[in-house]
Amino acid sequence: MGGADKGLQPYRGQPLALNALQRLQPQVDACLISANRHLPTYETFGVPVVQDSIAGFAGPLAGMLAAMERCTTPWLLTVPCDVPAFPPDLAARLLHAARSTGADIAIPTVRSGPGGDDARPQPVFCLVQTRLHASLCDWLARGERRVMGWARQQGAQLVPFDQPGDPAAFANINTLEALAALNDQR
Repeated sequence: MGGADKGLQPYRGQPLALNALQRLQPQVDACLISANRHLPTYETFGVPVVQDSIAGFAGPLAGMLAAMERCTTPWLLTVPCDVPAFPPDLAARLLHAARSTGADIAIPTVRSGPGGDDARPQPVFCLVQTRLHASLCDWLARGERRVMGWARQQGAQLVPFDQPGDPAAFANINTLEALAALNDQR
């Protein structure tokens, strides 16, 4: 996004991060925002804001670690702000899969491509047991940054999101042009 703070870019009249927050709030008991810039602006959204405890913008896992350190529940669900239409039952479906299999992590997979032949994990959408904090600390201390690498090490359950509309629900916005086009589709 050309250096712009993605979470503060407007989507249908409000910042992308606020859209994600409002979409997630009905699905969980409590929310927080992981951000490393423009903290006073994020604080106006009415939930706690956490910053990475690891220097150098270490990626999504650093934000997950910061959220784990603040989380007061056994499960933490992470969602990115750049997927504005994620499923309204994301939390319930991931929790059901995790509990059914005894997994400590559940990650959605979505089929894409012609005929939907390939199931792609969506690892930034991650339901994780907060007791994995030490494991995540160790992973990051080794310089590792890949969400799926850590998740696989923990025996993550990949959860097919294959209901009608699921592939479109996971479409993400990576450029200001894509965001403008989506805003124009109203």
